[in-house]
Amino acid sequence: MEKTPEEIVEEMQAVAKQMVLDDLEENPDLEYEFFDCACCGKSKSYAGSIKYGEHRLCNDCVLLAETGFALKKFDNVQKLIDAMEDNRLEEICNFIRTEQAKKDN
Repeated sequence: MEKTPEEIVEEMQAVAKQMVLDDLEENPDLEYEFFDCACCGKSKSYAGSIKYGEHRLCNDCVLLAETGFALKKFDNVQKLIDAMEDNRLEEICNFIRTEQAKKDN
């Protein structure tokens, strides 16, 4: 029997959550090691992240990617990255504003 979209989303959420737990169990320091996600642009923990080719995605974006793949919404991570461009640009602008505010104070 084929899974409903809701069942697929729930399954992917559980998998993504387990990925974080597994990574932290293997290396607790990952919780405090960060990178800039190639998809959303946010500074996120390495825990639960995955590298797709040259792009590292945070756990939240991994969930979006894997759910999109499972639901056949897209077939490669670049399509998700392209769709998230506005979010990345907004994140960069927020970072610049925050840094400028620090300098002004």
